[in-house]
Amino acid sequence: MINQIFQGDCLDQMQCIEKGSLDLIYLDPPFFTEKKHILKNRERTQEFSFDDLWGTNKEYASFLSARISLMYGLLKETGSIFVHCDKSGEHIVRAILDQVFGTNNFQSEIIWSYKRWSNSKKGLLAAHQNIYFYSKSKQFTFNPIYTAYSETTNVDQILQRRTRDEHNKSVYDLDSNGEFKHSDKKKGVPLSDVWEIPYLNPKAKERVGYPTQKPLLLLERIIELTTKKGDLVLDPFCGSGTTCVAAKLKDRHFIGIDTSEEAVKLSLSRIANPIKTHSNLLKNGRDSYINVDQGALDLLKGIAFNPVQRNKGVDAILVDMYENSPVLVRVQKKNETLSEAATCLMKAKKRKKSKKVILIQTSEVGLFHEEVHFEGMVTLQSPSFQITKLLSVKELTELDHDNHQNNNI
Repeated sequence: MINQIFQGDCLDQMQCIEKGSLDLIYLDPPFFTEKKHILKNRERTQEFSFDDLWGTNKEYASFLSARISLMYGLLKETGSIFVHCDKSGEHIVRAILDQVFGTNNFQSEIIWSYKRWSNSKKGLLAAHQNIYFYSKSKQFTFNPIYTAYSETTNVDQILQRRTRDEHNKSVYDLDSNGEFKHSDKKKGVPLSDVWEIPYLNPKAKERVGYPTQKPLLLLERIIELTTKKGDLVLDPFCGSGTTCVAAKLKDRHFIGIDTSEEAVKLSLSRIANPIKTHSNLLKNGRDSYINVDQGALDLLKGIAFNPVQRNKGVDAILVDMYENSPVLVRVQKKNETLSEAATCLMKAKKRKKSKKVILIQTSEVGLFHEEVHFEGMVTLQSPSFQITKLLSVKELTELDHDNHQNNNI
């Protein structure tokens, strides 16, 4: 059965899996949202949908309990299960897992955190989902993953060994001469239970249009954490096949199950041709995205605005609108002519369908020709530029006065 995707109810299909043969089960079951989920692929040629309608907590709990109970017997003693959920049904999922696997085998509640645009509504923006991690026994497979130290970490915390004193308080470990001891090899900070992994944006090459598609980066981390190469992974609600694709990319075997014929076909096509979106955020860090001109933004203090990252034409967007369109702001850069700055801003104005844009002039490098006209653009002089001009005029006036005095002598 390995390395295959099966169509049908996982309650029936799992009967064919050998007991005690699985190393990892990941499931992203219906979330008890009481909605019908519909989404089309990028080409708008195919529609994927599924019902998440239950009516009562009891019906949803009964559905999950029967399937999770069966999964318990399929896991090896060294195996683990990860169950994905959100606020809609997390209380039900946790209760079932406690009952089937035991509270003593609860390992972590993982918070998958992400930035995601959403329509504004009353209340806080939902920006995370929960993944419950349970093991079958205390002998579960676990491969530590280490992350970088915090920027605020003191160097002594890295270099010096720590121990516990008689009050069980963490202190630096000293030798008989009162000198500190060097720490062992430092691999970094062990992975925490809060994972910041970007949500798949609509333009990601990896996205296939399935309503609940998760990023490969998320599933790869789960697989790396609790399995070895050659291990067997099951996803009983495989949907678009992300778990199976991740298992293949990580040299693990897989079994996928889904009730939808379209989902099975989609999963098989992805396995045959895996496409993975790499995250520059994870690779380079969040600071790598911060390339806004801070000096430019300082000129806007006192005005409500949103800074703009990674855009050649715009430094900021004002909070207030002009005739129901955004007001774009650009600051003339060092060694940039005013015409070059204006051209970049006007291109952004056209793309963003803005009716009013503001260009802040910071130098006299390459002033406009008189015949050049940029419709909808207002040019303002920065305070520093105005002061520089004022000083220049004063110096010229004094120079003319000195020359006049010399000519009279």
